[in-house]
Amino acid sequence: MTGSQCSRIAQLVSTCGVQLLHRHNGGRCSFVTRKFSTTSSQQSERSSPLEGIRILDLTRVLAGPYCSMLFADLGAEVIKVERPGAGDDTRSWGPPFKGTESAYFLSVNRNKKSIAVDLKKQKGVEIVQQLAGSCDVLIENYLPGKLGEMGLGYDEMKALVPQLIYCSITGYGQTGPYRSRAGYDVIAAGVGGLMNITGPRDGDPCKVGVAMTDLSTGLYAFGAIVVALLHRQLTGRGQHIDCNLLSTQVASLVNIASNYLNAGMEAKRYGTAHESIVPYQAFKTKDGGYMLVGAGNDKQFQLMCQRMELPELLEDERFQDNKVRVANRDILLPLLGHRFETKTTSQWMQVLEGSGIPYGPINNIQQVFSDPQVVHNGMIQEVQHPTAGTIRLPGPAVRYSESQTVVPRPPPTLGQHTQEVLQGILGYSDRQLKHLIETGVVQ
Repeated sequence: MTGSQCSRIAQLVSTCGVQLLHRHNGGRCSFVTRKFSTTSSQQSERSSPLEGIRILDLTRVLAGPYCSMLFADLGAEVIKVERPGAGDDTRSWGPPFKGTESAYFLSVNRNKKSIAVDLKKQKGVEIVQQLAGSCDVLIENYLPGKLGEMGLGYDEMKALVPQLIYCSITGYGQTGPYRSRAGYDVIAAGVGGLMNITGPRDGDPCKVGVAMTDLSTGLYAFGAIVVALLHRQLTGRGQHIDCNLLSTQVASLVNIASNYLNAGMEAKRYGTAHESIVPYQAFKTKDGGYMLVGAGNDKQFQLMCQRMELPELLEDERFQDNKVRVANRDILLPLLGHRFETKTTSQWMQVLEGSGIPYGPINNIQQVFSDPQVVHNGMIQEVQHPTAGTIRLPGPAVRYSESQTVVPRPPPTLGQHTQEVLQGILGYSDRQLKHLIETGVVQ
């Protein structure tokens, strides 16, 4: 049966209130059905939106694992392939550790299954090829060409599994002069301009406190894969997705890029301040904390001056609109800074409450997770890990009115699901599994 024929069947079945998920394995077609909930009683038993989707995850460290965790949170079955004996690099990235597991690894691998397979052995490669035949998506973050040498590149996998969506996450892309360079967040942030605009106004460039280029690439990859799944549902065809850290970072320069491309304006470092809006930054307060405030328009600036009891600024022609405030930032900001140092952070919170002005403190991490809005948003998940005991993790950022994320499951131990996956999905016998373990192909 051709891909277009399978797609047509899926479209016809969908008119009956059933979603048909098509998979192709070794020349054989198979389907998984899922009924749509239409009545109120059915909607009260909402399923996770990506239930029935299976992801083969060949990624390590952050960008790829973050992407696959987003799928796992939404109900997709994510099978994480790791190296026997070592696993994902981040398993050893500590301290801190929780039991024997690094806190870093725990942060981006919940709700997944782990299998330990040696891809340096031909039988290990064959296992991954077989698994791909029962999966909808393969995600990898090897150097371009590396998996192709093993027989696991996109061209090889497309020949075996035409419907497979194959997402590559690299530092610089599949082609070009930098294609063979290792991809690391801080390097891509430097090459892509982020570090040059981050840091004190008269100081050195700084890295962002978390790997935002990695995380943003994971988000781009997540969105791209969802688009490819929708495209396959219409056409029956898989495709290759090329995501890379550098392109993500350049695309994320947004207004800074536009300033340069359209006005020739080279960017500068402004600390917590904004290049095009004044005031919009942090000010030190009486108790040594910091208060962030912004005036996105002239009305907000007027309200801020009223709340802060600075009527003289309202009459000063140097501060009448944002354009002149930007030009006179070196005059205005010290005046505001002096006023902020007369009250504590909590006192300023009370002064600005209900004003409509954007404001807030700079919290440390303890303050973040005790913040009443963070607690209200359910941003702390608690799960039981098989070796580490009770662990706590930041929860998913998005809520849905008609769908739900899965009940959180702990990040897996290395090879925890090898037997389950090989026997439950590929149908390996006890004898075959034992031989694979004895020969070091799997763990």
